[in-house]
Amino acid sequence: MATYTLPKKIAARQHAITADFLMVIDRHLADLLAGRITEMNEIRDIADELHIHPTHLSNTIKLTTGQAPCYFFEEKIMTIARSMLTDPQQSVASIAETLTFDPSNFTKFFKRFQGVTPKQYREEYWRAEREKTEMLTI
Repeated sequence: MATYTLPKKIAARQHAITADFLMVIDRHLADLLAGRITEMNEIRDIADELHIHPTHLSNTIKLTTGQAPCYFFEEKIMTIARSMLTDPQQSVASIAETLTFDPSNFTKFFKRFQGVTPKQYREEYWRAEREKTEMLTI
């Protein structure tokens, strides 16, 4: 039985689509944080920007990375959320709003990925920071 090898030109295009997808996500989230936009993009919005069909985009991302497109969005949102939670001046509700979540849905989203609520994460973070400081002064 013969094996099929994907032509290099097609494989290169798949990786280019994946790279473009990740770049669009990064730019979109930067715009969201800067307040230039107020709504989260969906896969179809990104596909429109890349001038490809949403199903083709999803299939390509899954093929080249082994992960669905939402995995990358969610991972980047979680990275931003964890960073924002280290600032005690920002309420969990304001962080949720910035990331286009209802506060209750943000808490559920965060807990699903982090295993703790945003408030618990913040408390654990600051407890660990205090312990570092105490160890340095001893």
